[in-house]
Amino acid sequence: MSMTMHRIIPACLLTAGSLILAAPSAQADPTTPDHAVIVCDSASLYANYDSAKGPVNLKRTLERGDKVGHTRGAHPVYNGWAATFDFGPNDWGYVRAECLGGYGSW
Repeated sequence: MSMTMHRIIPACLLTAGSLILAAPSAQADPTTPDHAVIVCDSASLYANYDSAKGPVNLKRTLERGDKVGHTRGAHPVYNGWAATFDFGPNDWGYVRAECLGGYGSW
């Protein structure tokens, strides 16, 4: 190998390493859910939403006034089913969007 090649290869490796170190993380910043409450007398919380079947795997029933979270415009809503965080057991599920209200009330 020529002396020029000995200089170019380390320079290329250094540049490639810098690019790898400067690449942004693949993780997105999570959006903290806005505080809300259940405004229906009861609301079913499902584990997931399947576009072909609708909500699947009932987790539990939430009652009026239960503290939940959903950020409008950031968390998904599929056919009226909103991704919702239940602050009681600290887990996610899907609830009918019309059962969410009282944003910022607590």
